[in-house]
Amino acid sequence: MNTRRQLRVGIVGAGHFGRFHALKSAANPAENLVALFDPDPARATTVAREARCAVAETYEALLNSVEAVIIAAPAEHHFRLASEALNADRHVLVEKPIAATLDEARNLADLASRTGKVLQVGHLLRYSAEHRAITERIDKPLYIEATRIAPFKPRGTDVSVILDLMIHDLDLVLAIVDSPITDIDAIGAAVSSEHEDIANARVRFENGCVATITASRISLKTERRMRLFSQEGYLSADFMERKLSFIGRERGLPLPGTGGFKREAISWHDHDNLAVEHEAFAESCLNGAPVLVDAQAGIRALDAAIRVTESIHASRKAMELSGLIPVADKA
Repeated sequence: MNTRRQLRVGIVGAGHFGRFHALKSAANPAENLVALFDPDPARATTVAREARCAVAETYEALLNSVEAVIIAAPAEHHFRLASEALNADRHVLVEKPIAATLDEARNLADLASRTGKVLQVGHLLRYSAEHRAITERIDKPLYIEATRIAPFKPRGTDVSVILDLMIHDLDLVLAIVDSPITDIDAIGAAVSSEHEDIANARVRFENGCVATITASRISLKTERRMRLFSQEGYLSADFMERKLSFIGRERGLPLPGTGGFKREAISWHDHDNLAVEHEAFAESCLNGAPVLVDAQAGIRALDAAIRVTESIHASRKAMELSGLIPVADKA
């Protein structure tokens, strides 16, 4: 019998991510998954049965029965759901992006600060083994190149590829660089949906670092890579293969004929990032542990994503004016 204090949790949303959150919450010894709410009763019942929890008839009923909520609804609903939860004195884990607009995100941050409740944002890769492996080796990058591409899937097309995929690498890069953005130059195109399906952004930071980030959801293969250059050395990470190569002077085996450089090749065991995220959320709610991905981190990532989108729209306007591409139909 588990005698440890458990966090009473409710899930909002029974879609793709909501189901995963429900299963992880049910399996987490620090959480007691009480109930799940979704506007689709049939979907809610299916997921609740799988996770062995109750179905809440309304969101208000869910809030009345839990201490914390995990919001896995579409981004357009994040602000309303999270603000209602915080106003009800409930802790919140909200999927990325934190909200649909910066004003909404800042209001949520202020509300969490006033109520003293945990507001954690679901930037999952911050809890990954690869993130730790990179930050242990590169402290002050000069240049970062990130690629995140995948074949087309209908899921996620309610938002652009910037908010769907690129925001993962934007958040990672912002965490690694830890300097304000000064300029973004981006280009993108909508190919299979109403929003951008492929995008490339060049991000320049106040400290001089530059990052080039590419995201696509219309590629023939899946690829997730990151390369970093710094005075400490060169690092290449393949997130799919879970392998990392680092060339520098401090780590690894000597590379003959390179003037003292060494090469370190490592791999890591893939742990369950979502399970780790749930453990961190419960630890913050129950024991006051610092929130790794807090509202400010969510705001920075959303701000960067919005600036990428604005730059893409400006680039498209220039192409239309030059005749490079036809003027978009506004109808």
